[in-house]
Amino acid sequence: MLVALAYLFLPGMAPRPAEKPPSPVPHRPVSPERPVASETSPVEESETEVAKPREPEPAGRVALVIDDLGRDAAELPILKGLGIPLSYAVLPFEADTAQVVATLRQERAEILCHLPMEPENDRLHDPGPGALRLGMSDGELRELTTAALQAVPGAAGVNNHMGSGVSADPRSMRSILGVLAARNLFFLDSRTSAKSVGYRIASSLGIPAAERQIFLDDDESPEAVEAQFARLLTLARSRGAAIAIGHPHPATLEVLAREVPKAREAGFQFVPVSYLLDRPGTPD
Repeated sequence: MLVALAYLFLPGMAPRPAEKPPSPVPHRPVSPERPVASETSPVEESETEVAKPREPEPAGRVALVIDDLGRDAAELPILKGLGIPLSYAVLPFEADTAQVVATLRQERAEILCHLPMEPENDRLHDPGPGALRLGMSDGELRELTTAALQAVPGAAGVNNHMGSGVSADPRSMRSILGVLAARNLFFLDSRTSAKSVGYRIASSLGIPAAERQIFLDDDESPEAVEAQFARLLTLARSRGAAIAIGHPHPATLEVLAREVPKAREAGFQFVPVSYLLDRPGTPD
């Protein structure tokens, strides 16, 4: 008995209570147009408490959106192999759309409906099946937008596929975005045209929205993609956050596989694009 009591009270031998995991710090999405401010309130020290060290702020937050998915389900394992959160923009009416969406939902990935829209010159660029076109009535635009969303169940938001023509037309965009507002979806303006009014109208309707800053692979050569990725990191560092759109091209995947680990080591944080939305009515 005495031996047991001595064991219990020997210094350093008493069992320690299990530590509670730290409470998560709530995240408030930030605009990619403004630097990211610290979301952690200063820790007040008292006579009985010692301030806990803060985790270092990221060098910048980066959202990568991969467009034009739905044509080939074989692209998904390669993208997943990057080991970072991505936002997957899926075309609604392609051969592998249903399979791609089912796989992404099972993996709880962030899905966008990649909504086809008429470009300024559709003779050179075909937006594909189900495209929203200039001259359609408000009812037709709403009907086609609804059909596209139904083909991509589980989508958290929408971004435009092509659409340099439609995205610059206020009436068309108001009809399209009205469908998103009714479903509490966000809108990412792909900015295929400097004349786009998508972001502005989405904000006016109270829709969480953001704009793309960088296209990674307009030029698909590895050298060009690498240069654009470097621009993305520079922008994220200076602004606090930045959004890029890329495609599952071989060169793009090659560059991302090589450069993403380096960026993470340099302190950049990769997040879904929904983390970087501007939310109308939310205080800065």
